[in-house]
Amino acid sequence: MRFSDLVDAARSHPLELSIPAEWAQGRASFGGLVAALQYEAMRAKVPADRPVRSLAITFVGPAEPDVPIRFEVDVLREGKAVSQVLGRAMQNGQVVTLVQGSFGASRPSEVDVAAEPAPEMKHWDECQELPYIKGVTPEFMRHLAMRWGVGGLPFTGNKSREMGGWVRLRGDVKEEPLTEAHILALVDAWPPALLPHLSKPAAGSTLTWTIEFVQPLLALNTLDWCKYRAVIEHARDGYGHAAAALWSPEGQLIAVSRQTVTIFG
Repeated sequence: MRFSDLVDAARSHPLELSIPAEWAQGRASFGGLVAALQYEAMRAKVPADRPVRSLAITFVGPAEPDVPIRFEVDVLREGKAVSQVLGRAMQNGQVVTLVQGSFGASRPSEVDVAAEPAPEMKHWDECQELPYIKGVTPEFMRHLAMRWGVGGLPFTGNKSREMGGWVRLRGDVKEEPLTEAHILALVDAWPPALLPHLSKPAAGSTLTWTIEFVQPLLALNTLDWCKYRAVIEHARDGYGHAAAALWSPEGQLIAVSRQTVTIFG
């Protein structure tokens, strides 16, 4: 199933959904997709004039493919401009993903600060793409393309603090406006920035993830390449902390992200 098919299903039947094994990431479903589906369930409970400003995501446990996931939502508070929402992805009676979201309407302000410039990178046509190889790379990578422009590929012993390049959906993509759900998938598609430091394969996963969206969203579509860069701020004792951002092809800021990751190597 295409990403758009799963998101459309979540919008039509937001309470329960099974994620196909072709979206697996090891023994779990792709975290960016789980977060996107939970976000859609939360979005449906908030007034349309309040776009999402930030999501704080905790991956409590692996969400198994081909097993129904129930997406629960509690509106914690609805103020004059901001709604605070809590989402729980439940599977087999257990919480697998927890999402706290802040949705806020625009308001007049004298503060107007432009984002810092996007990093310089080679054009996506000049960058190496990490291929989808069945049985070697995660299954979800058949649906997402990443082209390296900064740092090294996973498990190459590259000690750079930075990692990134270009990312977009792959395969039979339905051309449609790029939404927050797509952005969640594009940002989380990238492996932890610590993996290039390793010289042999080892497991790594996101423990917590905070992502903030620049609103209103830019007028991009699902066929556009977006620029991504993650910077390792600290890593030790099997945990790493990285800050990242996503930009449009023209260098306009789309979202900023922070992750705490675990590395078993």
